[in-house]
Amino acid sequence: MDMKKKKTSLLRELLAKPGAIVMPMCYDGVSARLIERAGFDVVGVTGSGVSASMLGASDVGLLTMTEIVWQARNIAKAVSAPVVCDADTGYGNPINVMRCIREFEAAGVAGIYFEDQVHPKKCGHFKGKMVIDSEEMVNKIEAACDAREDKDFLIIARTDSRAILGVNEAIKRGKAYARAGADVIYIEAPESIDEMKSFCDSIDAPQMFNVVEGGKSPLLSVTELEQIGYKLVSFSNSLLRIGIKAMQDVLSELKQKGSTADFADRMISFEKRNEILGLANIYQLEERYMVKEKTNSQ
Repeated sequence: MDMKKKKTSLLRELLAKPGAIVMPMCYDGVSARLIERAGFDVVGVTGSGVSASMLGASDVGLLTMTEIVWQARNIAKAVSAPVVCDADTGYGNPINVMRCIREFEAAGVAGIYFEDQVHPKKCGHFKGKMVIDSEEMVNKIEAACDAREDKDFLIIARTDSRAILGVNEAIKRGKAYARAGADVIYIEAPESIDEMKSFCDSIDAPQMFNVVEGGKSPLLSVTELEQIGYKLVSFSNSLLRIGIKAMQDVLSELKQKGSTADFADRMISFEKRNEILGLANIYQLEERYMVKEKTNSQ
């Protein structure tokens, strides 16, 4: 990772290179660091994951812009990789979207995606979604493009219209959103490989696909998604759901046996945890800057 370049510029360079970009999604600083340490070039921030982590609530539009920006800022500071964040609906009308862009830019995020759902939104694989008129979303995209101070800041336009208005309307909206200036188009929750190919073949813009294990879309590998035509592949809840399962298992063990000893070999070591979280660097800073304790002379 070139530390001298802006994260937004690094992200643009990645988009210009051949091949799909894999973007695992985090929800806090430690999950972000793990993504980067595993060798991934881009870190995503999942709104549903932050909602679960911060509020203990489902992804139904309860998370405010202030809360997600605060968490995104922490995450962006924790890693050197570019960070792309879920911004729900942009939190209002085009004027709200303009503030949204400026807040995420100031937080150090390299790009966001926002959708054409009616606020409050719902997870793209939930029932009961509603979408706004495409013209309104076009205005929001244009406002977002005008608001960014860094022209490399990535704007991804998502449409949830497939589930409500059908494939043709999703394609129509994808084309309109690309014309409005969106850098990447994200059609949520396609229900077949044929649909996915149709989206990628019909819209002249890079496209994003979100992998949701057990969701409405076919579960394909990154290689298969790249062959279909997708450029950006996110894994929105993989880390969160694995983490929940692991925590459930150890808590059940603790409740039944009163001990976590049998899980010790499944845990990261105490030393490794400290290394991931940068404790050695803190010790070095303390050695350099902290006042040394003086002993009384005899």
